[in-house]
Amino acid sequence: MLDVRVLRTLQVQTDGGLAPLSAASGLVRVGQRLYVIADDEQQLALFNREDDRPGRLHRLFNGELPAAPEPRKAAKPDLEALVQLPALRGCPGGALLALGSGSRAQRQRAALMGLGKGGALAGPVREVDLSPLYGPLQARHERLNIEGAFVGAGQLHLLQRGNQATPVNERIGFDWAAVQGWLDGAAQTPEPVSSTRYELGDIDGVPLCFTDGATLPDGGWVFCAAAEATDDNYADGPCRGSAVGIVAADGRLRAMLPLSLRCKAEGIAVTVENGALQLLLVTDPDDRVQPALLLSACLAEPRA
Repeated sequence: MLDVRVLRTLQVQTDGGLAPLSAASGLVRVGQRLYVIADDEQQLALFNREDDRPGRLHRLFNGELPAAPEPRKAAKPDLEALVQLPALRGCPGGALLALGSGSRAQRQRAALMGLGKGGALAGPVREVDLSPLYGPLQARHERLNIEGAFVGAGQLHLLQRGNQATPVNERIGFDWAAVQGWLDGAAQTPEPVSSTRYELGDIDGVPLCFTDGATLPDGGWVFCAAAEATDDNYADGPCRGSAVGIVAADGRLRAMLPLSLRCKAEGIAVTVENGALQLLLVTDPDDRVQPALLLSACLAEPRA
């Protein structure tokens, strides 16, 4: 069991005042800046790790989503993965990439944002068509559902999330130099160069499935997974709990720890301090009136 602590609820400043940021689905930490995406929004939220002030919103896509739940679900870009990228052409300080899940046609796009001094957003947002990248993946996964992404060991890694009917969780790797060339517009769409499937266990009989991942300095990676009782890549279901896992640089699953708080953890960020993993997680309450939670946990690095 991994003990987690609630640091704060996530609220954002809007034109109409404070509003809950619900459905948090991806998290990147850059210094004391916390960037959070939500799968039913078209904006990126920015929080400061050092205080409890409401987050500020940064628009990623034009237009407004319907307010009613079902039309909103059908129209949303379903941003499920947020990844910090190394330097790109026009983005010497690196960038953030918010990716749609790919589970529907309108969910096959991404938003690319440059980073400047101190990790602040810099320059305009660029929309990226993910359909060429996701096309070959749909041949492997009929119910494609990309829920996490990270860069490590020279690759961009995407995490395919399984479900109760098809609990296939897969890490899919693309050569980073090839991805960089594609994003720069100087190369063709890259093909996957590696993949590993994982069985993550279950909570109360519901399989744990990937929801996000983050790289570790030793070439391994850490991830969060949720046990959500749903049979496909579109409909939500009751969540039985979440867990954090650690994968070694050689791809072995080294540890799997259920969270002490029953929640649906959908985003994870990690720093290494004094030989321990300092984790931050964000949750999705599956209720638009309930704010997501920011959680913290400390985990000793497992030995080989």
